[in-house]
Amino acid sequence: MPMPSKYAHASQDFEDYIEAVLEISNLASRNQVYTMTEGVFRTFRRRLDVASAIRFANGLPSVLAAIFIADWDLGTPAIPFADRDAMTREVQSLRSNHNFSPDTCIRDVAVALRRCLGGRALDELLADLPDGAAAFWAA
Repeated sequence: MPMPSKYAHASQDFEDYIEAVLEISNLASRNQVYTMTEGVFRTFRRRLDVASAIRFANGLPSVLAAIFIADWDLGTPAIPFADRDAMTREVQSLRSNHNFSPDTCIRDVAVALRRCLGGRALDELLADLPDGAAAFWAA
């Protein structure tokens, strides 16, 4: 069996994502994109049980999946989805002294994911996740 393209093209897929977020968000650096992405992913992940989170991660490009599951405390119970403003503040609280995530951070990452995965692929990925998941990723 040949190597899956998900792994063979992992670096290019990540570069495409970084470029998309830079364009969408007007952030100034790759480091800022990384922190914003990590914050959005952690905020979303906190609202999923382990099985749902793994299903979501499996649908992401490889590097993004690694970021999604990195430093995850599996013993932390899932919490309910909150309103967009509260979840945005949660994203912005990650390394707050070095976090330049705009108030549009969740939308910006969602738009970039839709561009990189394809809107239909993201919608299919979200279809089996708990209530609130699709609204979180609405652009």
